[in-house]
Parts: sequence; structure tokens; C-alpha cells
Amino acid sequence: MSQAIAVVGGGAWGTALANAAAAAGREVTLWMRDPEAAARVEATRENARYLPGVPLHARIRATGEAADLAGATTVLLVTPAQTMRGVLEQLRASLAPGAAVVLCAKGIERGSDAFMSAVAAEALPTGTPVAVLSGPSFAIDVAQGLPTAVTLAAADGALAARLAGALSGPSFRVYHTDDVRGVEIGGAGKNVLAIASGIVAGRGLGESARAALIARAFAELMRFARSYGGRPETLMGLSGLGDLVLTASSPQSRNFAFGERLGQGTGPEAASGGKLAEGAFTAAALVALARARNVEMPVAEAVAAIVSGQARVDAVIAALLARPLRGEAE
Repeated sequence: MSQAIAVVGGGAWGTALANAAAAAGREVTLWMRDPEAAARVEATRENARYLPGVPLHARIRATGEAADLAGATTVLLVTPAQTMRGVLEQLRASLAPGAAVVLCAKGIERGSDAFMSAVAAEALPTGTPVAVLSGPSFAIDVAQGLPTAVTLAAADGALAARLAGALSGPSFRVYHTDDVRGVEIGGAGKNVLAIASGIVAGRGLGESARAALIARAFAELMRFARSYGGRPETLMGLSGLGDLVLTASSPQSRNFAFGERLGQGTGPEAASGGKLAEGAFTAAALVALARARNVEMPVAEAVAAIVSGQARVDAVIAALLARPLRGEAE
């Protein structure tokens, strides 16, 4: 496998992954939609807008030219879930034939209720190798070379192992699996559930309530994943429990911070603070998919109702606490 890697998306996470791949010894092309922004990053060797103070690794070349992607045999797609289809359709002609595409967005497409791997299968040429990368990782930690572990999934287990080896470096450990659906469900679902955790914190309900919420939310995630073919051991790993613990516990998480502002009484539109909270877009799709398989997800449904403006925080909390008692395993 060639060591040439392209990263599509020049935000914080894309820049961080570019740094990680370069630290692993790879030559990296960082593609940004705005050519002028790419030129600034290339000239200053810093993505000052998204990761100020973090130097760009010497092996990274920032560019705004789609043609520069043609030399990569591995392409990390690091764009928001709701724009991924459009970016793939825009760039597919620029990718080398047979190049592996690693999806780094965590979400479910609105409108189609499609998982990211399904979106890629529709947007890319037939037979394109596709993988999914997910796990507990803040961009600033990865960019600064702090120890981080994630999971990479591909239906072809041998491909997953090769890609994990290509991306792993001194402080960035990539585990691999063939459970694509389990990994992408963990990544998408935890964003929605992290909003719920933030709401509890913002409402001042206490750490006991938040711990209980996270535990019950994880039980929902396990039920949902099982109904769509995800393996329990995958959800118990980095891309499920690990990512949920990180995202549902730290104000660094956009989803947690968004939920915290909702809990403090800020309306959904203002609560975003101009920053993308992927769980806000995923909530309705997650609930729709759950209902299609008769999977009970009361916490996710509560988040979807609050985010859409259909219910107020206090009413939703009261409704959850009034639910009938049942066995914990049910």
C-alpha cells in the first residue's frame, strides 16, 4: 500500500488527522474547499482559524486544488455528515481509481436516514473500498500528539488492518474491525446522547442524574445497534462506550456544550453558538430508524423533541422520570 494520504476537509478534525498521519511517517495532502484559506495554511504552516498555535507537520501540503488528490491511495473524508454526499460527488472524479475512502464523519444523513457508509456507496464508483473511522478523540489532543485510540472498520477485515497500520503513529493508535455498522452507529448515536448529558448538566440536576442518564442512554445505543446488525463488543469498545464517555462528559464536546446551553434555557437555534453540533441533525434520523425497528429510545426521543422545539426541557425531564419502572435489562 502506498503511503500517500489525502485528507479532505480543513477544519479542526481534518487538520488534526493530517498531523497524525504525517507523524506516522506518511506524506499528506490536506485539501481545503477555499483555495485562499489553503494557501494561508500552507504559507504560515498553521490552521489559525481552527487550531491556533498548533504547527502543521512538515509532511503536510495544504491545497485547494482537487487535482492534487489524485496521488493518494487513501483518502480521509473529514466533512460534516450532512454535506458528505455533496463533497463525494464533487470530488469523485479527482480520486485515484481504487483509492480507499475513510469516512470520518459521525452522523446519519437527514432526509434519507442513511448511514455514512450507505451514502458513500451511492456517491462513489462501484467497488470503491470504504472504511469508517470513529472513537473518543478531540481534535486538539490528536493535533498536539497526545495519546489517542480510535477504531477503523471496513467490511474487508484485511483492508481494515492495512488502513489501521497506515494511520497508526507514535501516539495515535488505530484498532480495526469488520463491524462497519457497529462503529458508525456508535459514532452517530453518541452525539445525540451527549446532548442529553449536556442538558442534565445545564439544568443543574447533579452528577448522579448525569451518570444514570449516560448508563441508560448507552443501553439504548446497544439496543439500537443490535437491531441494525452491530455487534455488542463493538459498542462496548472505543467507538461506542469510549466515545460516549468522552463526548458526554466534557464541555470540549460541541454536542455536550450544545445540550448544556439548552438545559440553561437557551433556544435550539441560539444554543448552537455558530458551531456544528452533529447530534442536533442526527437526532430525528436516529429516532426514525429506531421506530422502524420498534426499538425503544426514550432519551434519544427526548433530545429530538427538544432540538426540534416540540417540547420544553422541564416537560421532557418530568416525562422521563414518570416512565413505568421495569427491570434494568429490559
